[in-house]
Amino acid sequence: MTINKKDQRIRRSRQTRARIAVQRVARLTVFRSNLHIYASVISDCGTKVLASASTAEKEVREQLGAEGKGGNVAAATIIGKRIAEKAKAAGIEKVAFDRAGFAYHGRVKALAEAAREAGLQF
Repeated sequence: MTINKKDQRIRRSRQTRARIAVQRVARLTVFRSNLHIYASVISDCGTKVLASASTAEKEVREQLGAEGKGGNVAAATIIGKRIAEKAKAAGIEKVAFDRAGFAYHGRVKALAEAAREAGLQF
């Protein structure tokens, strides 16, 4: 039985989520599709979304310009800054970064670095 690409990513993400659950800290989780990138800050018990940002939001699409491309590093940087601002507004300073099985490279890395620069600690 072969495992497809999505199942491999989900398998990798389970290990990270188990480690974060022990820390009892809010997690910043990232999902990327070909067209968009999404970021959410989820409570330490894992049941409540405290803040979220994505390239599918109207304000972000306007900021990206006429094409509204959300599948690039520039868009990920905007989302990183935006999620950090929303998290800080919700009173969250420290999070654990959950890359959800995606490689820490390209858009995922750009989002993480932008969130750190905007004052989120992880």
